[in-house]
Amino acid sequence: MLDTASTNQVAQIGSAAPDFDARTTEGLVRLSDYRGRWLIFFSHPADFTPVCTSEFIAFEKQIEAFNRRECDLLGLSVDSLYSHLAWVKDIETRFDVRISFPIVEDISMAIARAYGMIHAASDSTASVRSVYFIDPEGIIRALIHYPLAVGRSVDEIFRVLAALQTSETAGVSTPEGWRPGEDTVLPAPTDMRQVDERAARSGQAWYLTSKGGRQ
Repeated sequence: MLDTASTNQVAQIGSAAPDFDARTTEGLVRLSDYRGRWLIFFSHPADFTPVCTSEFIAFEKQIEAFNRRECDLLGLSVDSLYSHLAWVKDIETRFDVRISFPIVEDISMAIARAYGMIHAASDSTASVRSVYFIDPEGIIRALIHYPLAVGRSVDEIFRVLAALQTSETAGVSTPEGWRPGEDTVLPAPTDMRQVDERAARSGQAWYLTSKGGRQ
């Protein structure tokens, strides 16, 4: 069930994640219960499909890494709870991987539509493959949408999470391809004083300045 007060705005970067409560493979879940921790909320087109199965196995195998980043995982599709349960059990039987994070039932597509996971006028779920990075305050900090045939990279999702956390805690930006442990960069200068200070540093461009030390 969606909190109708939170569905008047489009789910986008910087907006509050629409709250809802729903049945999942791990019992009833309310999105706001995740406050205080980061959350990767992601959707998949359908249970028992090849790309989705490979993604869920990869997510589960990296769940401890996400936990160390104080981040939970929450999946969703428009399949029924009973389909989710059967799929989780079959993955365990066939691949020896137990999916431990909840998978939300969204038969009505209400949650998927509120998050922009599918087009508002669509009666198909084929395009649903989205990822939302939600911070401990319940704000969407990043999002990625993928087409049906393209599997997500769990490593890339983890990298984006780490970059968001590092940027927030250290007051820096992360350059192209940045990974934890690599050099960060200073945010873009906002006045000529900062431009002059950075231009005086030897060996660096004032508009691309590495921050001393590693994050």
